[in-house]
Amino acid sequence: MYDYSNEPRRVTFMIDNKSFYASVESIQLGLNPLKSILVVMSEAQNTNGGLVLASSPTAKKLFGISNVTRRRDLPHDKRLIIVPPRMNLYIKYNLAINEIFRQFAAEEDIHPYSIDESLIDMNDSWKLFGHSPREVARKIQLKIKQELGLYVTVGIGDNPLLAKLALDLEAKHTHSLIGEWHYEDIADKLWPITDLSSVWSIGKRTAKKLNSFGINSMYDLAHYNPYQLKEQMGVIGSQLFAFAWGIDRALIRQQYHPTEKSYGNSQVLPRDYHSRSEIEIVLREIAEQVGSRLRAHHLAAAEISLHVGFSYAAKEQTGRSGFGHSTKITPNNSNQVLAQTVIQLFNDQWQGESVRNLAVSCSQLVTDNHLQLNLFEQNNQTFKQREIDQTVDAIRQKYGFKSIVKLSSLVPGATAISRDGLVGGHAGGNAYD
Repeated sequence: MYDYSNEPRRVTFMIDNKSFYASVESIQLGLNPLKSILVVMSEAQNTNGGLVLASSPTAKKLFGISNVTRRRDLPHDKRLIIVPPRMNLYIKYNLAINEIFRQFAAEEDIHPYSIDESLIDMNDSWKLFGHSPREVARKIQLKIKQELGLYVTVGIGDNPLLAKLALDLEAKHTHSLIGEWHYEDIADKLWPITDLSSVWSIGKRTAKKLNSFGINSMYDLAHYNPYQLKEQMGVIGSQLFAFAWGIDRALIRQQYHPTEKSYGNSQVLPRDYHSRSEIEIVLREIAEQVGSRLRAHHLAAAEISLHVGFSYAAKEQTGRSGFGHSTKITPNNSNQVLAQTVIQLFNDQWQGESVRNLAVSCSQLVTDNHLQLNLFEQNNQTFKQREIDQTVDAIRQKYGFKSIVKLSSLVPGATAISRDGLVGGHAGGNAYD
């Protein structure tokens, strides 16, 4: 057995808002989130008629609805309530929830993990609110229920990993909605698990790879040769080995700062795109969106990357899921330069496959405090293009994206206008409805 005496042992909470979107919508309708039969259905073009973003616990239990269920697969039942997403409303609730967390812990000890999950280091504050971490977790649950009407699930652990495992593998399946894991619980609670993909950070592909090594349980993973695992899987192999022993030395207040920042944008297209001209229109729109973000932060990019994801049919035919490519450029944030570069990257690699996903990313950023002139262009042309980009940015900033659009954004296949106003790819709605 591993000696945990030198491992950090802190009181860490992982808090999840149960069926968050569906719960918020239930509350807005005056319904009990745990008893309502409701789904939040995206009506975005890229979901082919609608995709379930969230479903209430009762809807899941009665009909087996999951967050990937299509509208066409929903049961025809009069009890089922279908509502569109309102991302701005969910953000409003998320901010209110985190404000409650601040009543129990310092700002630097709270880390919003996603819109519906947060990590809180309660080590220095839990004793102010109760006789045990579990009692404090219950108080947080009750306060959120009383003020917002939401039910939250709490995982308690000696570190962030154990708190997350306690949340996913225990708390969500208990009546109290509270789970608690310590280092001493690893052998009894974690190692017996054979469905590796049910454990946080292990996806189905990774689980399949582990199975190919003869690793069929978390016990097998914990007792596999760590040096061989690293050789076979790289750094992720070492991380998985540590996770199998419940080891996580991260401190929430020690924020991670990436060594290199990048700006990017991606889209799932509303249908399979076969036409080069249509794909190029969307690529140009995405590149210009990224360019606008760069200019807003007074940055220029020295590297541009493109990722193209094929449609399901193309994957079946070619055996490839897509391609990615990047290239160096003279630091720039011009719409024209970025768009031309991205389109060139696409044309260099594309062989006529149908496309469903596009992503553009700009990295190796530098401060945009100078203008690089081109010997092969007239200087006044370069200055003019920069002024045009900045003018368009200013107009859109003041009057909205649709206040000024290119003619190409009005032709079939363009997506920029239809995506305007979306939050996280979905309808923002009215936060005060």
